[in-house]
Amino acid sequence: MGIVNKKNKRGDLQRLPTGTFTVDSQGAVICSTVSQSVPAAVVGEIGQCVVAVFDGARKANVSFSEMVAQYATFKITARAMRGGAIIFLSSKAPQWVSPS
Repeated sequence: MGIVNKKNKRGDLQRLPTGTFTVDSQGAVICSTVSQSVPAAVVGEIGQCVVAVFDGARKANVSFSEMVAQYATFKITARAMRGGAIIFLSSKAPQWVSPS
């Protein structure tokens, strides 16, 4: 039998970010409760995308004040706030469906 090497060659497994942050009309983070272990670039990119969606809706004259992006184990909720937005990041346990 060979030696089993338990090194993860893809990198370390990271936790999904959770917390709340607010962004201004350019997508710059104003304040945040998201852990500092989450790269600022990730938080900033989420903020810029959310502001772009709200800005696009405003330019198209669509009444759009809340956005929810829900994935299997992660949820992003954003609410428009006078040009900026407040964004909630939350993780959830995956729900397993029994095969029966």
